[in-house]
Amino acid sequence: MRIAQVSPLIESVPPRRYGGTERVVAYLTEELIEQGHDVTLFASGDSLTRARLVSPCARALRAGSGFHDPLPHLTLMLEQVLSEAYRFDVIHFHTECVHFPLSRRLRLPQLTTLHGRLDLPGLKGLYREFRDMPLVSISDDQREPLSWAHWLGTVHHGLPEALYPFHPEPGKYLAFLGRISPEKGVVQAIHIAEALGLPLRIAAKLGTPDRAYFEAEVEPLLRRGPGAEFIGEIGEDEKADFLGQAMALLFPIDWPEPFGLVMIEALACGTPVIAFRRGAVPEILKHGLTGFIVDDLDGAIRAGARLSCLDRYQCRLEFERRFSARRMAQDYVMLYQELLSHERPVEWGVAP
Repeated sequence: MRIAQVSPLIESVPPRRYGGTERVVAYLTEELIEQGHDVTLFASGDSLTRARLVSPCARALRAGSGFHDPLPHLTLMLEQVLSEAYRFDVIHFHTECVHFPLSRRLRLPQLTTLHGRLDLPGLKGLYREFRDMPLVSISDDQREPLSWAHWLGTVHHGLPEALYPFHPEPGKYLAFLGRISPEKGVVQAIHIAEALGLPLRIAAKLGTPDRAYFEAEVEPLLRRGPGAEFIGEIGEDEKADFLGQAMALLFPIDWPEPFGLVMIEALACGTPVIAFRRGAVPEILKHGLTGFIVDDLDGAIRAGARLSCLDRYQCRLEFERRFSARRMAQDYVMLYQELLSHERPVEWGVAP
Protein backbone atom coordinates (compact mmCIF):
# COMPACT_ATOMS: atom_id res chain seq x y z
CA MET A 1 0.00 0.00 0.00
CA ARG A 2 1.19 3.53 -0.80
CA ILE A 3 0.72 5.62 2.33
CA ALA A 4 1.37 9.26 3.17
CA GLN A 5 1.92 10.23 6.80
CA VAL A 6 1.41 13.96 7.45
CA SER A 7 2.98 15.14 10.70
CA PRO A 8 2.83 18.37 12.69
CA LEU A 9 5.91 20.53 12.27
CA ILE A 10 6.51 21.71 15.83
CA GLU A 11 8.95 18.84 16.44
CA SER A 12 11.00 16.65 14.14
CA VAL A 13 9.99 13.03 13.51
CA PRO A 14 11.01 11.62 15.88
CA PRO A 15 11.39 14.59 18.26
CA ARG A 16 14.77 15.18 19.86
CA ARG A 17 13.15 15.64 23.27
CA TYR A 18 9.52 16.25 24.23
CA GLY A 19 6.87 15.58 21.59
CA GLY A 20 4.20 12.90 21.74
CA THR A 21 2.46 13.15 18.37
CA GLU A 22 5.65 13.29 16.31
CA ARG A 23 7.02 10.34 18.26
CA VAL A 24 3.98 8.23 17.41
CA VAL A 25 4.19 9.28 13.76
CA ALA A 26 7.82 8.11 13.72
CA TYR A 27 7.04 4.70 15.22
CA LEU A 28 4.08 4.18 12.89
CA THR A 29 6.01 5.25 9.79
CA GLU A 30 8.95 2.94 10.45
CA GLU A 31 6.75 -0.02 11.32
CA LEU A 32 4.65 0.41 8.17
CA ILE A 33 7.88 0.30 6.15
CA GLU A 34 8.96 -2.79 8.08
CA GLN A 35 5.68 -4.43 7.10
CA GLY A 36 6.37 -3.77 3.42
CA HIS A 37 4.40 -0.59 2.69
CA ASP A 38 5.61 2.34 0.58
CA VAL A 39 5.52 5.37 2.89
CA THR A 40 6.07 9.07 2.25
CA LEU A 41 6.48 11.25 5.33
CA PHE A 42 5.57 14.94 5.27
CA ALA A 43 7.51 16.46 8.17
CA SER A 44 10.29 18.91 9.03
CA GLY A 45 13.57 18.51 7.16
CA ASP A 46 15.54 17.42 10.24
CA SER A 47 13.39 14.32 10.64
CA LEU A 48 15.11 10.94 10.55
CA THR A 49 13.24 8.26 8.62
CA ARG A 50 13.53 5.44 6.12
CA ALA A 51 10.47 6.84 4.37
CA ARG A 52 10.62 9.25 1.48
CA LEU A 53 10.74 12.63 3.23
CA VAL A 54 8.98 15.75 1.93
CA SER A 55 9.54 18.90 3.99
CA PRO A 56 8.11 22.43 3.96
CA CYS A 57 10.74 23.64 6.44
CA ALA A 58 14.36 22.72 7.07
CA ARG A 59 14.03 22.35 10.85
CA ALA A 60 11.34 21.60 13.39
CA LEU A 61 9.62 24.86 14.29
CA ARG A 62 10.41 24.64 18.00
CA ALA A 63 14.08 24.21 17.14
CA GLY A 64 14.22 27.43 15.14
CA SER A 65 14.67 30.96 16.43
CA GLY A 66 11.81 33.39 16.52
CA PHE A 67 9.08 30.80 15.96
CA HIS A 68 5.62 32.30 16.31
CA ASP A 69 3.06 31.00 13.84
CA PRO A 70 3.07 27.47 12.35
CA LEU A 71 0.30 28.30 9.85
CA PRO A 72 2.53 29.42 6.92
CA HIS A 73 4.52 26.19 7.16
CA LEU A 74 1.41 24.03 7.52
CA THR A 75 -0.13 25.75 4.50
CA LEU A 76 2.97 25.03 2.45
CA MET A 77 2.95 21.40 3.58
CA LEU A 78 -0.70 20.99 2.59
CA GLU A 79 0.17 22.26 -0.89
CA GLN A 80 2.93 19.64 -1.06
CA VAL A 81 0.52 16.91 0.04
CA LEU A 82 -2.12 17.94 -2.48
CA SER A 83 0.36 18.18 -5.34
CA GLU A 84 1.41 14.57 -4.71
CA ALA A 85 -1.92 13.12 -3.61
CA TYR A 86 -2.23 11.05 -6.79
CA ARG A 87 0.75 8.98 -5.60
CA PHE A 88 -1.02 7.54 -2.55
CA ASP A 89 -3.66 4.96 -1.78
CA VAL A 90 -4.34 6.70 1.52
CA ILE A 91 -3.24 9.91 3.24
CA HIS A 92 -3.00 9.78 7.02
CA PHE A 93 -3.14 13.20 8.67
CA HIS A 94 -1.94 13.94 12.22
CA THR A 95 -2.52 17.69 11.90
CA GLU A 96 -5.93 17.97 13.58
CA CYS A 97 -8.46 19.78 11.33
CA VAL A 98 -6.44 22.17 9.19
CA HIS A 99 -6.84 20.11 6.00
CA PHE A 100 -10.59 19.42 6.27
CA PRO A 101 -11.92 21.95 3.70
CA LEU A 102 -9.48 20.72 1.04
CA SER A 103 -9.90 17.04 1.86
CA ARG A 104 -13.67 17.34 1.51
CA ARG A 105 -13.60 19.09 -1.86
CA LEU A 106 -10.85 16.99 -3.43
CA ARG A 107 -12.27 13.70 -2.10
CA LEU A 108 -8.89 12.63 -0.85
CA PRO A 109 -8.64 9.01 0.31
CA GLN A 110 -7.74 10.10 3.83
CA LEU A 111 -8.24 9.72 7.55
CA THR A 112 -7.18 11.83 10.51
CA THR A 113 -5.91 10.71 13.89
CA LEU A 114 -6.85 13.25 16.54
CA HIS A 115 -4.16 13.41 19.22
CA GLY A 116 -5.52 16.12 21.52
CA ARG A 117 -8.40 16.69 23.91
CA LEU A 118 -11.82 17.17 22.32
CA ASP A 119 -13.79 18.86 25.09
CA LEU A 120 -12.63 22.39 24.25
CA PRO A 121 -15.00 25.22 23.31
CA GLY A 122 -15.73 25.54 19.60
CA LEU A 123 -14.88 21.99 18.59
CA LYS A 124 -18.47 20.74 18.48
CA GLY A 125 -19.43 23.27 15.82
CA LEU A 126 -16.33 22.50 13.78
CA TYR A 127 -16.77 18.74 13.81
CA ARG A 128 -20.51 18.95 13.18
CA GLU A 129 -19.74 20.82 9.98
CA PHE A 130 -17.13 18.22 9.00
CA ARG A 131 -19.02 15.11 10.08
CA ASP A 132 -17.99 13.43 6.82
CA MET A 133 -14.28 13.49 7.75
CA PRO A 134 -13.05 9.98 8.73
CA LEU A 135 -11.47 10.15 12.20
CA VAL A 136 -9.44 7.88 14.46
CA SER A 137 -9.27 8.29 18.23
CA ILE A 138 -6.31 7.28 20.37
CA SER A 139 -8.60 6.13 23.19
CA ASP A 140 -12.32 5.50 23.53
CA ASP A 141 -12.47 8.10 26.30
CA GLN A 142 -10.99 10.79 24.02
CA ARG A 143 -13.92 10.63 21.60
CA GLU A 144 -16.69 10.95 24.21
CA PRO A 145 -17.24 14.74 23.78
CA LEU A 146 -17.74 14.13 20.02
CA SER A 147 -19.20 10.63 20.15
CA TRP A 148 -21.39 11.38 17.11
CA ALA A 149 -18.45 12.22 14.79
CA HIS A 150 -17.36 9.95 11.93
CA TRP A 151 -15.12 7.62 13.91
CA LEU A 152 -13.50 4.77 11.99
CA GLY A 153 -12.06 3.28 15.17
CA THR A 154 -9.74 3.67 18.12
CA VAL A 155 -6.05 2.80 17.80
CA HIS A 156 -3.98 2.85 20.97
CA HIS A 157 -0.40 4.04 20.57
CA GLY A 158 2.46 1.57 20.32
CA LEU A 159 6.23 1.54 20.73
CA PRO A 160 8.97 -0.52 19.04
CA GLU A 161 9.49 -3.56 21.26
CA ALA A 162 13.27 -3.11 21.33
CA LEU A 163 13.14 0.59 22.15
CA TYR A 164 13.19 0.22 25.94
CA PRO A 165 14.98 -2.69 27.65
CA PHE A 166 13.27 -4.51 30.50
CA HIS A 167 14.53 -3.63 33.99
CA PRO A 168 13.63 -6.53 36.31
CA GLU A 169 14.70 -4.80 39.52
CA PRO A 170 13.18 -1.53 40.79
CA GLY A 171 15.35 1.40 41.73
CA LYS A 172 15.02 3.61 44.77
CA TYR A 173 13.15 6.64 43.45
CA LEU A 174 9.80 7.59 41.94
CA ALA A 175 9.68 9.20 38.49
CA PHE A 176 7.66 12.00 36.91
CA LEU A 177 8.07 12.42 33.15
CA GLY A 178 6.25 14.82 30.88
CA ARG A 179 5.55 18.54 30.94
CA ILE A 180 5.45 21.11 33.73
CA SER A 181 1.84 22.30 33.81
CA PRO A 182 -1.00 22.24 36.34
CA GLU A 183 -2.96 19.51 34.56
CA LYS A 184 0.00 17.11 34.51
CA GLY A 185 0.11 17.03 38.30
CA VAL A 186 3.76 17.62 39.16
CA VAL A 187 2.80 19.29 42.47
CA GLN A 188 0.69 16.27 43.37
CA ALA A 189 3.60 13.98 42.47
CA ILE A 190 5.85 15.86 44.90
CA HIS A 191 3.28 15.50 47.67
CA ILE A 192 2.91 11.77 47.02
CA ALA A 193 6.66 11.18 47.14
CA GLU A 194 7.02 13.26 50.31
CA ALA A 195 4.27 11.29 52.06
CA LEU A 196 5.97 8.01 51.11
CA GLY A 197 9.40 9.28 52.15
CA LEU A 198 10.81 8.48 48.71
CA PRO A 199 12.95 10.57 46.34
CA LEU A 200 11.22 11.94 43.24
CA ARG A 201 13.05 12.72 40.01
CA ILE A 202 11.21 15.11 37.70
CA ALA A 203 12.17 15.00 34.01
CA ALA A 204 9.91 17.50 32.31
CA LYS A 205 9.68 20.11 29.61
CA LEU A 206 9.26 23.63 31.00
CA GLY A 207 7.81 25.94 28.35
CA THR A 208 7.43 29.69 28.55
CA PRO A 209 3.65 29.60 29.21
CA ASP A 210 4.17 27.45 32.32
CA ARG A 211 7.18 29.23 33.80
CA ALA A 212 5.08 31.42 36.13
CA TYR A 213 3.31 28.30 37.43
CA PHE A 214 6.66 26.59 37.97
CA GLU A 215 8.10 29.52 39.89
CA ALA A 216 5.01 30.02 42.05
CA GLU A 217 3.91 26.44 42.74
CA VAL A 218 6.72 23.99 42.00
CA GLU A 219 9.98 25.71 42.96
CA PRO A 220 8.94 26.36 46.57
CA LEU A 221 8.31 22.63 47.00
CA LEU A 222 11.68 21.78 45.46
CA ARG A 223 13.41 24.12 47.91
CA ARG A 224 11.83 22.45 50.96
CA GLY A 225 14.33 19.62 50.95
CA PRO A 226 16.37 17.14 48.93
CA GLY A 227 13.45 14.74 48.26
CA ALA A 228 12.36 16.07 44.84
CA GLU A 229 14.82 16.88 42.07
CA PHE A 230 14.00 18.72 38.84
CA ILE A 231 16.35 17.50 36.10
CA GLY A 232 14.63 19.18 33.14
CA GLU A 233 13.74 17.86 29.72
CA ILE A 234 15.43 14.60 28.69
CA GLY A 235 15.97 12.97 25.30
CA GLU A 236 14.91 9.59 23.99
CA ASP A 237 18.30 8.06 24.77
CA GLU A 238 17.91 8.97 28.45
CA LYS A 239 14.39 7.68 28.98
CA ALA A 240 15.19 3.99 29.26
CA ASP A 241 17.39 4.41 32.31
CA PHE A 242 15.25 7.15 33.82
CA LEU A 243 12.07 5.07 33.68
CA GLY A 244 13.62 1.63 34.03
CA GLN A 245 15.46 2.45 37.24
CA ALA A 246 12.38 3.93 38.92
CA MET A 247 10.22 2.14 41.46
CA ALA A 248 7.15 3.55 39.74
CA LEU A 249 6.01 6.32 37.43
CA LEU A 250 3.68 8.87 39.05
CA PHE A 251 0.92 10.08 36.72
CA PRO A 252 -1.41 12.20 38.91
CA ILE A 253 -3.10 14.04 36.06
CA ASP A 254 -5.95 16.50 36.45
CA TRP A 255 -7.33 16.58 32.90
CA PRO A 256 -8.95 14.20 30.38
CA GLU A 257 -5.68 12.72 29.09
CA PRO A 258 -6.36 11.41 25.54
CA PHE A 259 -3.79 8.62 25.92
CA GLY A 260 -0.66 9.13 28.04
CA LEU A 261 2.30 7.80 26.03
CA VAL A 262 4.59 7.92 29.06
CA MET A 263 2.54 5.20 30.73
CA ILE A 264 3.37 2.63 28.07
CA GLU A 265 6.98 3.81 27.96
CA ALA A 266 7.18 2.94 31.67
CA LEU A 267 5.48 -0.43 31.16
CA ALA A 268 7.97 -1.28 28.40
CA CYS A 269 10.72 -0.91 31.01
CA GLY A 270 8.79 -3.03 33.49
CA THR A 271 7.99 -0.02 35.66
CA PRO A 272 4.47 0.14 37.12
CA VAL A 273 2.38 3.31 37.12
CA ILE A 274 0.37 5.05 39.83
CA ALA A 275 -2.19 7.18 38.01
CA PHE A 276 -5.28 9.23 38.75
CA ARG A 277 -8.54 7.98 37.24
CA ARG A 278 -8.79 10.55 34.46
CA GLY A 279 -9.18 10.32 30.70
CA ALA A 280 -7.73 7.20 29.09
CA VAL A 281 -5.96 5.90 32.21
CA PRO A 282 -8.43 3.04 32.84
CA GLU A 283 -7.99 1.91 29.21
CA ILE A 284 -4.22 1.77 29.46
CA LEU A 285 -3.51 0.41 32.95
CA LYS A 286 -4.82 -2.74 34.59
CA HIS A 287 -5.36 -2.00 38.24
CA GLY A 288 -3.33 -4.30 40.47
CA LEU A 289 -1.36 -5.73 37.51
CA THR A 290 0.46 -2.90 35.71
CA GLY A 291 -0.04 -0.30 38.42
CA PHE A 292 -2.71 1.31 40.52
CA ILE A 293 -5.56 3.56 39.39
CA VAL A 294 -6.54 5.91 42.20
CA ASP A 295 -8.95 8.77 42.77
CA ASP A 296 -6.96 11.16 44.95
CA LEU A 297 -3.73 11.83 46.81
CA ASP A 298 -4.61 9.53 49.70
CA GLY A 299 -5.26 6.70 47.26
CA ALA A 300 -1.94 7.33 45.54
CA ILE A 301 -0.09 7.26 48.85
CA ARG A 302 -1.74 3.98 49.82
CA ALA A 303 -0.87 2.56 46.40
CA GLY A 304 2.76 3.63 46.79
CA ALA A 305 3.02 1.49 49.90
CA ARG A 306 1.91 -1.55 47.87
CA LEU A 307 4.34 -1.36 44.96
CA SER A 308 6.15 -4.51 46.05
CA CYS A 309 2.96 -6.45 45.23
CA LEU A 310 3.38 -5.73 41.52
CA ASP A 311 5.39 -7.93 39.14
CA ARG A 312 7.56 -5.88 36.79
CA TYR A 313 7.68 -8.81 34.35
CA GLN A 314 3.89 -8.63 34.01
CA CYS A 315 4.18 -4.93 33.17
CA ARG A 316 6.54 -5.77 30.33
CA LEU A 317 4.31 -8.61 29.09
CA GLU A 318 1.28 -6.32 28.98
CA PHE A 319 3.29 -3.81 26.97
CA GLU A 320 4.34 -6.47 24.45
CA ARG A 321 0.81 -7.82 24.15
CA ARG A 322 -1.10 -4.54 23.86
CA PHE A 323 1.19 -1.62 23.05
CA SER A 324 3.75 -2.61 20.41
CA ALA A 325 4.31 -0.55 17.26
CA ARG A 326 3.65 -3.71 15.25
CA ARG A 327 0.13 -3.99 16.68
CA MET A 328 -0.47 -0.25 16.16
CA ALA A 329 0.54 -0.42 12.49
CA GLN A 330 -1.59 -3.51 11.88
CA ASP A 331 -4.59 -1.75 13.40
CA TYR A 332 -4.09 1.24 11.13
CA VAL A 333 -3.66 -0.92 8.04
CA MET A 334 -7.01 -2.54 8.79
CA LEU A 335 -8.58 0.92 8.97
CA TYR A 336 -6.90 1.96 5.72
CA GLN A 337 -8.30 -1.12 4.00
CA GLU A 338 -11.77 -0.55 5.45
CA LEU A 339 -11.68 3.08 4.33
CA LEU A 340 -10.63 2.19 0.80
CA SER A 341 -13.21 -0.58 0.49
CA HIS A 342 -15.96 2.02 0.91
CA GLU A 343 -14.22 4.86 -0.91
CA ARG A 344 -15.41 5.99 -4.32
CA PRO A 345 -12.70 6.30 -6.99
CA VAL A 346 -10.85 9.57 -6.60
CA GLU A 347 -11.92 12.23 -9.11
CA TRP A 348 -9.51 15.13 -9.19
CA GLY A 349 -11.21 18.47 -9.02
CA VAL A 350 -13.76 20.15 -6.78
CA ALA A 351 -16.63 17.95 -5.65
CA PRO A 352 -20.12 19.25 -6.47
